[in-house]
Amino acid sequence: MNIMDKFCLKGRKAIVTGGAQGIGFNYASAVAAAGADVAIADINGEKARETAEQIAGEYHVKAMGIQADVTSPEQVERMCREMAEEMGRIDIAFCNAGISINVPAEEMTYEQWRKVIDINLTGVFLTATAAGRYMIRQGGGSIINTASMSGHIVNIPQPQVAYNASKAGVIMLTKSLAVEWADKNVRVNSISPGYIMTDLIRGHELIPRWTELSPSSRMGNPEELQGVALYLASDASSFTTGSDFVVDGAYTCV
Repeated sequence: MNIMDKFCLKGRKAIVTGGAQGIGFNYASAVAAAGADVAIADINGEKARETAEQIAGEYHVKAMGIQADVTSPEQVERMCREMAEEMGRIDIAFCNAGISINVPAEEMTYEQWRKVIDINLTGVFLTATAAGRYMIRQGGGSIINTASMSGHIVNIPQPQVAYNASKAGVIMLTKSLAVEWADKNVRVNSISPGYIMTDLIRGHELIPRWTELSPSSRMGNPEELQGVALYLASDASSFTTGSDFVVDGAYTCV
């Protein structure tokens, strides 16, 4: 097989949580460009459907939008069921939905802590295991979790104890699922982005400080995550499981 053929996703079916914007949108665009049909899942159902229409029109693939709260086991199960009924199977799952609440630890409420952990860590567990059950029955699949460089380092100057803890948890969850499912042909990997210039943080007052601390002296662009996303979703990474890919312009190296 030609090496480039291994990156082809024609006929594959992918789901992306938090896929209506930002990093998730770029993951969905990457796999759609390679031929995969895509389900966009988001807490904002209207935005998910609009994004699905955009991707279908641009890449000429089948796309659907699904409203789902990844902290709800029932909604996650429904999300995967709706996708499987519409598209026939689940081959690729990007567990990407996440939030950050930057509050000093001594001021953080239990509710704030719980919200970050529920979305960033429990949501990944629920999505990965729900999709994983379909993949196990099908004989294989690829799960890609969005972790963060914050799972490796403590970011400064912003206080984000819950976010850091949740993303470190995602990395170990990824490794644990990879080991459990290695003999089932279900691969589980994670991507740990550095500071990425999404619309959600564009204009943030700390951007000059973050770029000053980075060896690359700049923020990353969401499109710069698409290469590793496509690699992990495709047969090019057939022997890659349990790995975390840090994409941060060398930020965590110093």
